[in-house]
Amino acid sequence: MLNFAVYAAELLKHSVVDQLGMLSDAMRGPNNALYEAMASPPPGYHPIGVAHGQWYRMLTSAFVHILPNQPPLGPLHILFNMLSLWMFGVVVEQQIGRVRYLAAYLLSAIGGSVFCYYLTAPYTQSIGASGAIFGLIGLYFILSRKLHFDPLGGQRQLVIAVLWLVLASRFTSWQGHLGGLVTGVVIGLVYVYAPRTRQAFVQTAGLVAILAVLIGATVLRTSALHSSAEGAKGMVTHGRGVDLAGGPPAEGLAGLTSGH
Repeated sequence: MLNFAVYAAELLKHSVVDQLGMLSDAMRGPNNALYEAMASPPPGYHPIGVAHGQWYRMLTSAFVHILPNQPPLGPLHILFNMLSLWMFGVVVEQQIGRVRYLAAYLLSAIGGSVFCYYLTAPYTQSIGASGAIFGLIGLYFILSRKLHFDPLGGQRQLVIAVLWLVLASRFTSWQGHLGGLVTGVVIGLVYVYAPRTRQAFVQTAGLVAILAVLIGATVLRTSALHSSAEGAKGMVTHGRGVDLAGGPPAEGLAGLTSGH
């Protein structure tokens, strides 16, 4: 429901996407366009992104989707994502409970953003719930192997997800997909291998450890970006030389149940 509520807000005000999408390190310039970060920006440009304190983007980006007028996905982006979320979410939540499910979903979303933070161009914007959904796919695969309960075909769904990650990499964020998938698998291992005698404590500690690793990785990447900016301070940058970060946001769908 939250995804649809945010999408409705996007339709009413398109700037919601720019305000909430995952963005590492960029400049907001004339006409509200995104530009590559500069050591000495001219008047009218200001830095934005996770590297400049907007850490909330790593989570909020999982609740915004491509607008209907943006090819090649348009409205199919949120429709396929929500279909996949419903399919995997219902089964996973029934098996592990609402609290564990919500924790896995949010951590997978952050995991996808961390991979984007490291592996995409700093001025590239990434949005969509697919990182979190890929996390549910990875989690479901682990659960199905351990619990011997597999109504969706965990191995088949994992193969479909990996194929989509590779084949759709030209117009989707394979980085976000991969990050969510890896995070979901790790969460699944924490859930299924926690000893029964101290299950709640071990699972909680495992999730906290995963979050700590993601936060630590984010801090390291932020420090590296700031160090690069400091090293470039001596360079002269002219407004005319700024590179516009053109093209649509790096986006992604979840693995499709139909296999395409």
